[in-house]
Order: sequence, then C-alpha cells, then structure tokens
Amino acid sequence: MNNNKLKVLITRPEKSARVLAQRLKAHNIKSLCQPLFDYQALANTSLTKQLLDMYSQAIVIFVSPAAVEFANKAYSLSQWRNKDIIAVGEKTQQALAQLNVIAQIPLQQCSEGLLAQPLLKEVLNKNVIIVRGDGGREHLAEQLKIRGAKIHYLESYQKVWRAFTTEIAQQWQINEINCIVITSNAILERVIALIENSASYWQSTCLWVVASERIKKHAIKLGLTCVISANGANDDAILTAIRLYGIK
Repeated sequence: MNNNKLKVLITRPEKSARVLAQRLKAHNIKSLCQPLFDYQALANTSLTKQLLDMYSQAIVIFVSPAAVEFANKAYSLSQWRNKDIIAVGEKTQQALAQLNVIAQIPLQQCSEGLLAQPLLKEVLNKNVIIVRGDGGREHLAEQLKIRGAKIHYLESYQKVWRAFTTEIAQQWQINEINCIVITSNAILERVIALIENSASYWQSTCLWVVASERIKKHAIKLGLTCVISANGANDDAILTAIRLYGIK
C-alpha cells in the first residue's frame, strides 16, 4: 500500500485531530476526522487547592494538554508549589511551558516511557499526583504503586462521549477508511463497539495504528489482526508509523 491509497480515520478530539489531519495531508495521505468525545471541566477549585496544599512536595505527572488546560482553569498553575513536574509528551510539555511551568518528558511518550523516567524509578513512600481526565493511565498508577508510590489523582476534566450508532462504521467503510488511529484503550473499546456489525472488514482489512505496545496487546486480544504500535501518541510518532506502513 502506498501513501495515496491510505485513508486514515482520526479518533482524537476535534482540535488535535485537525492538526494531525494537516500533517497527513502534507504527506499526501488522506484522512477523516471523527472525534469520539469532547472535553468538559471537572475539577473543583477548592478541592484542587486542598490536594496541592497537602502534597506540595509530590511529583506531578500531566498526561495530556487537556489535563494541563483544565487543571490550570481549576487552580492557576502559577500557584502550584510542586517542583518535580513530568509531562507525558512534547505537546503536554509545551502546554505547561506556555504557563511558565518547566516539565521533563520521557523519550518514549507513553505510560511505558513515563515509567522509565529517572524521577519515577525510586518512588518508595513518595507522593505522586497524576493529573488526568476521568479515568485512564491506570497502568501507570498500578506500576508506580508496585514501586511503593502513594498515588493521588487530580481529574481535571471529563470525557463526554459523542452519541453514534453502529451505522457510523458503514459510513467509514463508504469513505474507504483503511487505517484507524487509536491513542487509548478507552477509544479502542469505543470503536470496537461501533464496528460490531461489520467486524470482519475492520479486523482483517484495516490497519490499526495505536499509541503503545500495551494498546496493541489489548487490540489483538479484542480480535484485531493488523495492528502496529507507534510507540507514542504524538503527531510525529503516529505520522512516522503510518508513513512506514504506507511505503511498503
């Protein structure tokens, strides 16, 4: 398959989906943006301040630009006293930098990469605040707990899933979608539910580009056969994975 035969379905939220679509277009790769959810503020200002006051020495991990945006809306990051800040990837790091917060990022921009960060290697009895949406990154928390960390969540936003019927999968097929980008297990499971009436086409014909080996394993467990890991959820990692496949 070459690049101009690819038609990529992007399941990210609207804003980031459009950015990736433009990157793909620059490489003559067609795409269709199909956001599955939107963001909505969730964190309470007083409870956020209380958590940060209680654990002002904690390591803080931001898992997405949305986590940064909504955490800042709940309680300005200029007021946070925490010094050890980690961002899951470049976009999250950039979102923090715009608020004058310096953050480390892992080489591999996913949960596995975060776990390899030197700051998270020795966390016995240390407090770690994971800033995220409502759910997600459980693998990260579980592994840190195994290392002895005390995990606290700041759920700054919630996902509001858009309502679709399984007929949407038929529309994707009509649009000649043959590659689907998946950046979380939650999105994967949502898409799997939507393709249940035409699963054979998507299982055997479609290329699934996922953000990590962990998601890849879950995808294979759910019956998908053509799955590759981009080893990161950022645009560069996804674009590279799609282009490598496309020139084969």
